[in-house]
Amino acid sequence: MPETKQRNGIRVFHGFDALPHFVHPAVTVGSYDGVHRGHRALIERLVAEARAAGGESIVLTFEPHPRITLGRGEGLQLLTTLDEKIALLGDLGVDNVIVIPFDRAFSALTGAEFVEEYVIGKVGAETLVAGYNHRFGHDRVDCDALAATGPLKVVKVGPCTVDGVRVSSTLIRRLLEEGKTEEAARLRGVRLKSGL
Repeated sequence: MPETKQRNGIRVFHGFDALPHFVHPAVTVGSYDGVHRGHRALIERLVAEARAAGGESIVLTFEPHPRITLGRGEGLQLLTTLDEKIALLGDLGVDNVIVIPFDRAFSALTGAEFVEEYVIGKVGAETLVAGYNHRFGHDRVDCDALAATGPLKVVKVGPCTVDGVRVSSTLIRRLLEEGKTEEAARLRGVRLKSGL
């Protein structure tokens, strides 16, 4: 049975075994490292979709980060720990987080297999909220392809820009490496102690 904890009003599940029945679940999938302003726009849409359906919002996230499992994590400086990420998601009103143990076997799933077996099969998702450029599975299936083949309502959220710059975890990490902490903080949507 997965470990479940109540933190900040959010339920946390580790893996897909013995999940409860979720009511009209709206789901999103991603690493959500940093829970930056772009992530927040997507999460706010997720929560709104769940509330509109009288249902629950669910974030499926990965541990460890997929780049680490796939051997591409050298030098990867994560912006948040798993606990910090869960706390930030709870602050945004997310009802549930499912932490997916991301291993080589899981990484071999196609996008269709992942959505059919896990997102729909295990979680019971009725709505899938995803970023405009999100891809699923090792074959990198996009949302439009998923929407055309299944019963899911698919909601695509456009890019988030701040001062004309598209927000991403990769960009924020690069800015931090370059010592541009104020610019990184602005994209993350956090305040520095200096009053930014």
